[in-house]
Amino acid sequence: MSKITVVGTGYVGLSNAMLFSAKHHVTALDIDLDRVILLKEKKSPIQDELIEQYLQKDINFNVTLDQQVAYAEAEYIIVATPTNYDEATNYFDTSSIEQVLLDLNIRNSNAVIIIKSTIPVGFTAKMQDLYPSLKIVFCPEFLREGKALFDNLYPSRIVVGDKSDVGQKIGALFKNACLKDDAEVLLMDATEAEAVKLFSNTYLAMRVAYFNELDSYCSVRNLNTKDIIQAVGLDPRIGTHYNNPSFGYGGYCLPKDTKQLLANYQDVPQSLISAIIQSNATRKDFIAEQVLAKQPKTVGIYRLVMKAGSDNFRQSAIQGIMKRLKAKGIEIVIYEPVLQDKTFFNSIVIDDLNEFKKISDVIVANRVVADLEDVIEKVFTRDLFGDN
Repeated sequence: MSKITVVGTGYVGLSNAMLFSAKHHVTALDIDLDRVILLKEKKSPIQDELIEQYLQKDINFNVTLDQQVAYAEAEYIIVATPTNYDEATNYFDTSSIEQVLLDLNIRNSNAVIIIKSTIPVGFTAKMQDLYPSLKIVFCPEFLREGKALFDNLYPSRIVVGDKSDVGQKIGALFKNACLKDDAEVLLMDATEAEAVKLFSNTYLAMRVAYFNELDSYCSVRNLNTKDIIQAVGLDPRIGTHYNNPSFGYGGYCLPKDTKQLLANYQDVPQSLISAIIQSNATRKDFIAEQVLAKQPKTVGIYRLVMKAGSDNFRQSAIQGIMKRLKAKGIEIVIYEPVLQDKTFFNSIVIDDLNEFKKISDVIVANRVVADLEDVIEKVFTRDLFGDN
């Protein structure tokens, strides 16, 4: 059994902590006291059904605010701190990772440091040059919010940004911890691994944008979007997955990763990457115009979260719709059970679903659920297939 420390207890960090806790000694480090208290009580600070189940098991898991406790004798240190995209610099804010690396360098750490946070292309090499005594390896994550532990247990692939014996050990560590017998491990240089992450998420964003633009065309031309998407998807090269129209791509990863990839292009000719980002803004404009055409006085926003089974509404596409509607003077009310505040960006949050339905002239819902069936005539959505 190895001693593994995980820095950060968000989706990425906590799912990795649970992944290894069955076979290794895992200590999670966080700076958020509330999160640490919850985890000590075996309660998950994020919504993920499997993580919640694992916390109730007899696992080798500890959580602390103390760096000394967390880093002592650690063989592997997984860094999963947030890297938000900074619009001013057109670059990921990697300061949280850099602080962790600085702390470990001061401590003369001998641990293998595995960066799981999303980073710009070239970041790992830059940090390795800055701290030559540290062993720094980038391993991208490919997780869905709400299903992060499941995706770690049954990975689509395990990518390790190191071709040496260290990379092989890391690949084996992840493969042996997962429940998928044929999980494929790919070893490559760090910079290539960084590019894999950004290009993967940008492709997903492109797919979302494509089916959204198809839907916009059908809406204007009065065509049956569902029939067309189903027929298009039956080409096996395209597929019938990840094709449900929405209000745009959003969430924690896709918006920032597409922008970071575009920034990394700099002197490289491109048209597609910038078009994907612009397409997402265009879609939000189109959706807002469709709602405005119904001439509502009060628009109800049903859920800020991106998808079922998630409690995350950072950068959710619906917020872009809200901003556009409010700019036109429309009153916005919100129903979001995971939000404790009474207002959200100066819009009223209503915790009574019946009251919410009553006062909303139009209810905007990215995905339709049973709760809305009794007022379906009020609902505006582009959900065709009833999935995320």
